[in-house]
Amino acid sequence: MSNWVDMLRSHYNWYLNERTTQYHQQFIQGNYCEIRTKSEACPLTSCISKNGATGSPWKSAKTDQGCISKNGATGSPWKSAKTDQDGKVKNPRRNPGDIQITALPELKTARPWFAGIDSTVLQQNVKRLDTAYKNFFEGRGFPKFKNRSNFTSFTFVMGVKIQGNKIYLPKLGWMRFYNSRPIPNGFTIKACAVRKRQNGWYVSIRIEDKSLPDYLAISLKDVVKVIGCDMGITKLVHLSDGFQIENPKFSTTKKAKRTLKIRQRRASLKAKGSKTRKKAAKRVGSLHQKISDKRQAHHWKVANKTVSSEIDGIA
Repeated sequence: MSNWVDMLRSHYNWYLNERTTQYHQQFIQGNYCEIRTKSEACPLTSCISKNGATGSPWKSAKTDQGCISKNGATGSPWKSAKTDQDGKVKNPRRNPGDIQITALPELKTARPWFAGIDSTVLQQNVKRLDTAYKNFFEGRGFPKFKNRSNFTSFTFVMGVKIQGNKIYLPKLGWMRFYNSRPIPNGFTIKACAVRKRQNGWYVSIRIEDKSLPDYLAISLKDVVKVIGCDMGITKLVHLSDGFQIENPKFSTTKKAKRTLKIRQRRASLKAKGSKTRKKAAKRVGSLHQKISDKRQAHHWKVANKTVSSEIDGIA
């Protein structure tokens, strides 16, 4: 699983670099000469050129004259699309994520070690990059290259099985795990996220039961008693009824600051690249994780205490 995380991080960074490079070639440099083919290339999307190796970036559509689909080396590079009354394709250009997913078989051929990773995990890795671009177009920051500290997870979308205290992950096999919350009857597994933390590996399961009715919020006419919450700094939450919830600040207590200072100093004195330095850095990380777990547990307790009171709404 550690090898998977390293390869997926490289895969993510490679595809991000591919998109940014093609963007500069298209919108800044314009048409350019492709070195290998020695011919003119014109990027059609932000991640593919006209004479690229991942197939045609255009969608196909069935018209009165027949289907205009075409088979390429990586399977069919065409994508079905809806047409208008004149038989023209609506939005015929495929998005970068679809093109990069189509290129995955070529990636496995060129770099056989990627074949050891489940195909759905690689596809979800590309969709993770799509989500980062979507957030950017909505006004957030531009996608950044990942390092070991901020890329620690991968996701399965099919093939996951759970039997008691054992879980099956595709291409990883069966393994024992601590089943902290058994799946209720009638629910099916939709996705499974595996994450690496300081003290081991964690798995989170997304489940679904379509037979359950959708939750319907009560109408405003039935809301009689409402409480207002305001996040603070010295206090965690200020409530409209005058009650204030304390903010423990687990990371800035005298004991926590002293412990963190000692562990960081011990890690800095170790030789770079040595096993003892890695062990000391792991101890620093375990302290940060402990503080994070305490903070999260306190937040859940405060939230449970707030919603369990006899009120109809929270603002």
